Amino acid sequence: MLTARRRWAAAAVILSGSLLLASCGDSDSGGSDGRTLRLWHYEAPDSAMGAAWNEAIKEFEAKHPGVKVKFEEKGFEQIQKTAPMVLNSSDAPDVMEYNKGNATAGQLSRQGLLTDLTAEAAERGWDKKLSAGVRTTSMYDAGGVMGSGKWYGVPNYAEYTMVYYNKDLFEKYGIAEPKTFDDLTAALDAFARKGVTPLANGGAEYIAQQYLYQLALSKADRSWVDKYELYKGRTDFHDAAWTYAAQTFADWVKKGYISEKSTSTKAEDAGVSWIQGKAPILFSGSWWYGRFQSEAKFDWDTALWPGSNLTLGSGGNLWVVPKNARNKDLAYDFIDITMSKKIQNLLGDKGGVPVAADASAITDPKSKKLITDFNTLSRRDGLAFYPDWPVNGFYDVLVSETQKLMTGDEKPDGYLSALQQAYDKAAPKQ
Repeated sequence: MLTARRRWAAAAVILSGSLLLASCGDSDSGGSDGRTLRLWHYEAPDSAMGAAWNEAIKEFEAKHPGVKVKFEEKGFEQIQKTAPMVLNSSDAPDVMEYNKGNATAGQLSRQGLLTDLTAEAAERGWDKKLSAGVRTTSMYDAGGVMGSGKWYGVPNYAEYTMVYYNKDLFEKYGIAEPKTFDDLTAALDAFARKGVTPLANGGAEYIAQQYLYQLALSKADRSWVDKYELYKGRTDFHDAAWTYAAQTFADWVKKGYISEKSTSTKAEDAGVSWIQGKAPILFSGSWWYGRFQSEAKFDWDTALWPGSNLTLGSGGNLWVVPKNARNKDLAYDFIDITMSKKIQNLLGDKGGVPVAADASAITDPKSKKLITDFNTLSRRDGLAFYPDWPVNGFYDVLVSETQKLMTGDEKPDGYLSALQQAYDKAAPKQ
């Protein structure tokens, strides 16, 4: 689940180049290093990140004669479930993509399984080039809580959620594209009255809980987010924001804005239904953007969730260097290459949200819109992370409890009580 920012100085690029050359040894020796950089990530090759990282591999090998990159494609769930065991063994890769947040990268850092990157971040300028909102997920304290402490990961893209609109379906049914939240609910109602379920949804995975969290965010502020995500105060799941979210989400299911049958569908099902033109609206992340550019055969557009200063998002998944990595110097060099303007610009043009691109170099109109909206969010400190982040195991709780809310097996009050119980059991004591 589920977003980053900007600008690299030319001096940093020159510095990173000198560091790369230094790590390769004297060029007169032919650069016959003979080492292998073991790289794990789970981005699809046709995604923006996948395309950028493939180019980064080529760049790395060109700058490191005699060094080969052994890329192993891993699934997101595979890495999530096996990381603690693998990283605690001699089979750990040199660098890998890992999910950010307290329950994931934070947990690994607390267990001593990740390399402290603080010195590298300062030396290579990574700490200067990530905005505060993106930097939050790079740093973890001794308890594994994000936002302060040592650097254990580097995000080189960002992500955020938005509303994807199928403009052709809006035109077909004579419904105006929303500009405000009242417009959005009017459109949802108009589609439902015409027999069209307006919102693509995946209740078996993250999609449904992110709809609900966004509804809560529309009634929240930064201090609310900090209490929930960073434990800066007590979180009350029966407050006005959470109560509004649970009641509104349940109401939307009853009204047919969200299909009760989507309780058992996955995120992929929701994305594919939108690609196939079956649903006029999908609320989800920028991680779909490049794929939609390639596969959606209709006119479409995006917008930030209307009427809310906050939305789900953060820096992207992290490059982490396992404590047991054999070639840490090569891992640092590879990370540095992914932060170069060349790779960042490519990521942006392919539909990703780069953190260090030259905005004027992005040529694709939709990609420019994606980055413009992100800049809007960034300026207003609008990234509110994800609902499953705060505590270990909370993702599964959110999935199962939100499914019950969709089927009517749980009422909003009971749903919020279940979340409160699970959160309080696992969160640090205030």
